[in-house]
Amino acid sequence: MYDAKVPITIFTGLRSFIMKCPYCSHTETQVVETRMSEEGDCIRRRRQCHHCEKRFTTYERAEVTFPTVIKKDGRRIDYSSDKLRASVGLALRKRPISIEQVDKAVSQIEEKLLNLGQREIPSAKIGELVMHELKKLDKVAYVRFASVYRSFEDVEEFSLLVNEVK
Repeated sequence: MYDAKVPITIFTGLRSFIMKCPYCSHTETQVVETRMSEEGDCIRRRRQCHHCEKRFTTYERAEVTFPTVIKKDGRRIDYSSDKLRASVGLALRKRPISIEQVDKAVSQIEEKLLNLGQREIPSAKIGELVMHELKKLDKVAYVRFASVYRSFEDVEEFSLLVNEVK
């Protein structure tokens, strides 16, 4: 358990903040209950203020930072989960794949991105990760994505790709 007399300090990046009571702004609070969320992705704490004695809830979550994406032209942009999901969804359009399967594929790609442990990643690497997941999920979607991603110069290159998935 936490020492009731010590103000709780939250660190975020280069700044730190003292946990204050939302009712009276007093800094001395005590944790009276701690629970893990059902999903296991955050910790819920019930706290009680020593000054006004009111209770309040705080949540602690891990802060996940995806790498910055380096585009082919050298620009750097923030990673976008929505953009990844849209690309995968476009390749899977009108294919017999459930939303759950798409979510799982996107999660697998994002997990691999995080496990690389890099601050910056070329967009080409993300494309390769997407192709790997699509190849496992749906061959037609894989060919659709690869045909755009690899920007084939002639029919022969495309034919080689199709033969690869047969």
